[in-house]
Amino acid sequence: MILGIRLSRWPAGETCLQHSDVELLDLVPVRKSNGTVVYQQLEHVVAQTGVPREILSDHGSDLKVGTEQFCQRHPETCAVYDIKHKTASVLKRELADDATWREFSHLAGQTKQCLQQTALASWAPPTQKVKARDLNVAPLVAWGQRLLTCFDQPESDWPTPEPDHVHEKLDWVKRFRPALAEWAELFAVSTATESVVRHLGLTAETPAMLAQRLQPLVHTERGQRIRQELLTFVTTQAALVRPTERLVGSSEVIESVLGKLKRIEQDQATDGFTGLVLSLGAIVSQATDAVIQKALETVSTQDVWT
Repeated sequence: MILGIRLSRWPAGETCLQHSDVELLDLVPVRKSNGTVVYQQLEHVVAQTGVPREILSDHGSDLKVGTEQFCQRHPETCAVYDIKHKTASVLKRELADDATWREFSHLAGQTKQCLQQTALASWAPPTQKVKARDLNVAPLVAWGQRLLTCFDQPESDWPTPEPDHVHEKLDWVKRFRPALAEWAELFAVSTATESVVRHLGLTAETPAMLAQRLQPLVHTERGQRIRQELLTFVTTQAALVRPTERLVGSSEVIESVLGKLKRIEQDQATDGFTGLVLSLGAIVSQATDAVIQKALETVSTQDVWT
């Protein structure tokens, strides 16, 4: 799937892309995807739209190779790495060798199994993802901090069940108090970076705006290191921008469109996408009366089956 937007149509100001801002440029079912396949798809779209100013992706191996090949042939096009995947990779690398984080997430998993279907179920930590483990950081840290807040309150203010029962099962979280504060700082830095790029895009002013937003969030050496890495990354990406130009830096609209498709398919998507994949065109369209009437008049049932 290739979505596109005319940069001139992207609303000015701090606005992130909406489904209605993008168009479905190509939708091609393939049995396998590699750099050659991606390159061919991009060239096919160019025949309809002209050479794009930028190509934004999550740098999956096939997308990265195909995009690099395309940019070599069309030097006026720049390749941009999605900010969400960049921050996720930074967090993943930062926590991969963190023995304290591994212990915390392991204990949280054990606690989840012990507390579910008991009177303490509402106090249980969130379910952890097996894939995309970096997505576990935010909910686990938030759960740990909420729990510490409850521990810091007078016991008379506690909701049921009895505080003694909660302490018996969850007191282990207290020894992670300093680590939870540090992890929360790392997540705050990455989230703020995503927000700035998502709303402002990539412009000559973006690095300075980001530095200003991140400054009050950093209090530790570790946080400073992550701040500097993400700021350097955004500065490098912003260097691709021409004067007065604004490029897209977040591909989350693609993830959102696919998420909406999966919601439409519901259980039908268990074994993969179905014929409802054609609804992607409708998801990103502005469904006015005129658009719907034109679609009904110009697209036959046979076209759909074909």
